Amino acid sequence: MLKKTLLVLALISLAEGETFKEFQQKQMQQESADKQEFYTYKKAQEDAFEEYKKAQLKAFDDYKKELGVYWSDPKISTQKEWLAYTPDKKTRTDVDFEKNTITVQTIASSPEDAKEKLKDALAKAVTVDNKTVQETDPLEKILAKIKKPIGVVDAPVTNEPILSNVIFDTKPTKNSVAQYVNDNVKNSNIEVVQSKIEGSNVYSLKIEMPSDSMQKKSKQYYEDVKNYASKENLNVPLVFAIMQTESCFNPRAKSYIPAFGLMQIVPSSAGMDAYNYLYNERKLVSSSYLYNSTNNIKMGSAYLHILYFKYLKEIKNPTSRLYCTIAAYNTGAGNIAWAFNRNKNLSSKQKYSMSYAADDINSISSDQVYNKLLKDLRFDEPKLYLKNVSKRMVAYSKVYE
Repeated sequence: MLKKTLLVLALISLAEGETFKEFQQKQMQQESADKQEFYTYKKAQEDAFEEYKKAQLKAFDDYKKELGVYWSDPKISTQKEWLAYTPDKKTRTDVDFEKNTITVQTIASSPEDAKEKLKDALAKAVTVDNKTVQETDPLEKILAKIKKPIGVVDAPVTNEPILSNVIFDTKPTKNSVAQYVNDNVKNSNIEVVQSKIEGSNVYSLKIEMPSDSMQKKSKQYYEDVKNYASKENLNVPLVFAIMQTESCFNPRAKSYIPAFGLMQIVPSSAGMDAYNYLYNERKLVSSSYLYNSTNNIKMGSAYLHILYFKYLKEIKNPTSRLYCTIAAYNTGAGNIAWAFNRNKNLSSKQKYSMSYAADDINSISSDQVYNKLLKDLRFDEPKLYLKNVSKRMVAYSKVYE
């Protein structure tokens, strides 16, 4: 269609006395101007997002300082831990999705007061949904006041369960929640240490979640994973293995980069690439967009597709390309090329080019590619990441395929 349009324009230009060469020159000038306009827009968008990110990071730091008034270890949510504080900051719940534990702590002046606060916090943690957390969490309320850059795509967080479907076999009732809380909040289970607040102590309670929690969480997201894996021509166990390795199915996952949600999407890199691939627009997405699990799985699957079918397409062996895709999800495609180009007489820029690495990758077996990545990737994190995802893919293939 584009070629036909250009041909028609060319014929019109010739009819008006303009030579085809002059027409081509104008076309090239227009294409150059369009590219420049695009890069100018992209740069302005990225600069605005950087300022937004700085404001977010400052809010994180300021909030941690406020928490530091009460807590010796002022923690906030991470990739695999969800931290929830009460508005007065004196009670917190730490859900560790990797260690499969719930730790509830409160600063109180008496055991009786502490016990009631621990009960309230635990009851809320095991019943609250993602939407309510987004709307009521003290830190999220602070972040919501930061003005988003123009053009950032937002979306509401859905009311999906965070823990209720893990703790309870059926939809929890008032009685079943009360029973669970009473069974777990007992004087014998509560540890007490001195608080930094005079006249108070820190009362702590740690609870083990059900041993099959990880499997229950994966089932919660199965329909979305199956849907988007199929659309992007991906393997279902691959998406699940990436998700577990990134967040252990913590829907409130947040890292310092920052990256958000189940598959830990960075808005300014993987997020922008995925959104452009899906909607043919280079847009940044907000944190709330990525806390929406459906959006997150859709974006993460799209980015895996981009890595496998675009950035690493020169790798011919499917298994070799899969290993490289897994590592690239963590460290970027350029670092995969660097692992194979590191000792070559190339410029710094060329060492990150897959064009210079593809021949070497294609000349060895997939096992050799795997071992090369474990040996020569620049950092230990992507090496461990490749091991974990590969191992978890095997486990998920027994469950879902």
